[in-house]
Amino acid sequence: MIGAREALERLREGNERFVADVRSRDTWPSRARRIELATGQAPFAAILGCSDSRVPVEIVFDQGLGDLFVIRVAGNVVAPSQIGSVEFAAEQFGTRLVVVLGHSKCGAIAATLEQLQRPKENQSHNLHSIVDFIRPSVEGLLATDLKHDLAALSREAVRANIRTSVERLRHGSEIIEEMIQTQGLMVVGAEYSLDTGLVEFFPGTTDAG
Repeated sequence: MIGAREALERLREGNERFVADVRSRDTWPSRARRIELATGQAPFAAILGCSDSRVPVEIVFDQGLGDLFVIRVAGNVVAPSQIGSVEFAAEQFGTRLVVVLGHSKCGAIAATLEQLQRPKENQSHNLHSIVDFIRPSVEGLLATDLKHDLAALSREAVRANIRTSVERLRHGSEIIEEMIQTQGLMVVGAEYSLDTGLVEFFPGTTDAG
């Protein structure tokens, strides 16, 4: 089993390679690795990320087959199914690091801010459910001076949504809470920049969990 801090360092190093456009040969897919994984898996980190096509998690962190347990949903929101998926990875595979990975210029965040300012009557129920998950973390920002700077508002909304998702994971499950307290599970937030390719782990990450 790989501990949370070692797993975090692996992700940081992998992202550095991605930004530098240098890929590790160890992460290249191969027939031998595929056959090896047919009998089981032990992903060293679980990533709850956005479904955005520009943020492919394994590529962003330069990892290969079987390295990451990836959960993707628009807006990297935390619903019961996402909590259950994290519980599954932690209990079944011994995964000790969970990263909530948001990203700049997130469309789900933009849709939520638009809905809060100019509600759409014809928005589908399913899309509205995603907006409802994001709404509590961002609506307070509209009462600040950020409402006059849309770019700054979007940046802060993305980060607020990541922090909310982290807290929902940390405290939305007795299983996860117990594993944080007694088994070294760490749940952290991070933001991917579409412009630079860099993943920024939030301050306090090394003290989390």
